[in-house]
Amino acid sequence: MAIPTTSGTGSEVTPFAVVTDDATGQKYPIADYALTPTVAVVDAELVMTMPRGLTAASGVDALTHALEAIVSCMASDYATAEAYEAARLIFAYLPRAYSKGTSDIEARQAVHNASTMAGMAFANAFLGVCHSMAHKLGARYHIPHGVANALLIRQVIAYNSEEAPTRQAAFPQYTHPMARERYARLARYLGLKGKTEDEQVASLIAAVGELEKTVNIPSSIKDAGVDEKTFLAGLDELSVMAFDDQCTGANPRYPMIAEIRELYRKAYYGEI
Repeated sequence: MAIPTTSGTGSEVTPFAVVTDDATGQKYPIADYALTPTVAVVDAELVMTMPRGLTAASGVDALTHALEAIVSCMASDYATAEAYEAARLIFAYLPRAYSKGTSDIEARQAVHNASTMAGMAFANAFLGVCHSMAHKLGARYHIPHGVANALLIRQVIAYNSEEAPTRQAAFPQYTHPMARERYARLARYLGLKGKTEDEQVASLIAAVGELEKTVNIPSSIKDAGVDEKTFLAGLDELSVMAFDDQCTGANPRYPMIAEIRELYRKAYYGEI
């Protein structure tokens, strides 16, 4: 039985764990369905006193789970439905949970449910390159995992939305580049503006940025306090490690190491 006391990881319903190597500072995700709990108790009473910083970081982590599950090349109708609704709940209720979470049990329960729903989604669809990059970025620069995801997800949405990617993922469910249409469908589900798919994806990226701003997450890796010289010096190694991460394989656009490097660079300076 697993009883979550934060609203973000979804670990209470997933087959995943993360091991940190203290000698190297690297994080390694591991997966085995034997790790999936038999019962999960998702009770908002247990998260009412979460600090604001943890509320923000874990909430955006859950949103990233949903966003990556939606476009994963291993997505299914079941996982996608859970991911769409999880994303809607987070956009609707995370600002309230952040600003008055100690008294707003409705907002806390909505975000808590969203975290578990996003966990169920990515337990079946898996994640993508945003998590691959966040694992390595967070471990090296001691950035909380949810914040690391938040610093990268807008760049990854833009990257995945390319209709003619350099390389496609190779899983059987992935018949053609479909990330853009899936992001656009989410934007419509959220009621965001845009007449074309490109406009809808741009609205989704802007909405993610606004949500992060509302919960006081930095808009770039640089703003998160990472020294520029240090970051650029370690960028090549960081990119190779992210490429080798277990989450990379399910990303809808299979990345080149040079493309991961460029995503890191853009995220450092806050470019989309």
